Formats: sequence, structure tokens, C-alpha cells
Amino acid sequence: MPIKNFFSKAWNLYYDGFRNMGVWGKQVWIVILVKLFVMFVILKIFFFPNFLKTNFDTDEQRSNHVLEKLTETQK
Repeated sequence: MPIKNFFSKAWNLYYDGFRNMGVWGKQVWIVILVKLFVMFVILKIFFFPNFLKTNFDTDEQRSNHVLEKLTETQK
């Protein structure tokens, strides 16, 4: 059971650290989490559409397109 012991010790370390953190530290973590949410969720939805899903119908067509792009030579 050394793995379980490791994870429980790690959990206790972070739990105690966040519980005893001051107000300023908690505010910084809130800002970090909001920025990560904006970067990975909002920007993905509006600025990075799923190119393969919208331009190809089947998985085989998608995989062929990716294979062609990966193996084509530069001019």
C-alpha cells in the first residue's frame, strides 16, 4: 500500500497548504483559475474551430488528410 500512502500524504500536503493560505494567495489562485478557464474553454470555442470535423465526413478522410499533411515535402 505504498502508493495509497503516497497519494494520501500528497493530498494532505496540498489540503493543509490551501486551507492555511492567506487571503492574498487565495485571490491569486482565483485569478489563475479564471485565466486558465478563459484560455482553454472560451478561446477554444470561439477562435479554434474543429477543422477536421467541419471539413471531412469520416474518420478515414480525416486520417488521410493528416497523413498527407505530415508527409508532404516543403517546397
